[in-house]
Amino acid sequence: MRRRLLVALPLLLAGCGTLPQPLLGKPGAMGARLAVPPPPVLIVPPPPDALLGNRAADAYAHDLAKALVDRNVPSIVRPARPYDWQLEATARTANATVIPGFRIIGPGHKEYGHLTGAEVSGAAWAAGDPATLRQAADAAAPGLVKQLSAINAAVQQSNPASLENRPPRVRLIRVTGAPGDGNHALKLDVSRDLPKLGVVMVDHTADADFLIDGVVKVSPANKDGKPGESDLVELDWTVRNRRGGFIGKVSQLHDLKPSEMTPYWGDVAAAAASQAALGLRQVIRNATLKHDALPKHRKTEPAHPTPAQQP
Repeated sequence: MRRRLLVALPLLLAGCGTLPQPLLGKPGAMGARLAVPPPPVLIVPPPPDALLGNRAADAYAHDLAKALVDRNVPSIVRPARPYDWQLEATARTANATVIPGFRIIGPGHKEYGHLTGAEVSGAAWAAGDPATLRQAADAAAPGLVKQLSAINAAVQQSNPASLENRPPRVRLIRVTGAPGDGNHALKLDVSRDLPKLGVVMVDHTADADFLIDGVVKVSPANKDGKPGESDLVELDWTVRNRRGGFIGKVSQLHDLKPSEMTPYWGDVAAAAASQAALGLRQVIRNATLKHDALPKHRKTEPAHPTPAQQP
């Protein structure tokens, strides 16, 4: 078997990027200290204690939500509920300036982080100047993202079910398209090789963090399409999360003689599977470093929430 190519496509994230969502996961024994982990959406209520009128407070909340969304933290403007994770904005005066403040609040109104913003003109703030409010929100957003990231790390490290603290669980669903006994042989060999790389194989989708499908395509190696001494064999291994969201892909191209595939693949399957397992492990590792195998999307919000303002 002559190897031509092995390509591992890294984790591709949709929608919300690489920042904490903030904080998916279920707490372990130590997680009780963190109460309930934050859902994927951070609530930004219009602040009643930010020295702003009602209309300006609403505009400021939208500016904060938009600044966070722009930095891949899904955020939405509405009044907070008892079990929401929320960003509470405040402000205080200092001579002729106003200093914004922020608290990251979890369920039960427990504070998990706080930040002091940059000073702004007191007169412009009191007037609810739109440019001043946007500037204050944009200036605070990087620090808030950093705070959320630190909270996310604390949740994941305290959670024994997190992918940071246990091996990934994988289900190899099927291999299709291979001649001879290739479908069975490739699935069997990959299932044997992945555990050697620290992956736990499971039989049920509900138990898996990742799902793998293999597809084999065989075509004549000659450019004119006529049968020759060897065939071009493409093996594509697709990795998805347990909800079906795309995670990554490993592709292999080999020149194989028909006699190497029919009726039995034998050592050819073992060599291809060993190579594929290395690429699959890298795709899974990339996904694991993102702290969660679940797809990153916003939860459906009831009660008609108000989305962040568009630019």
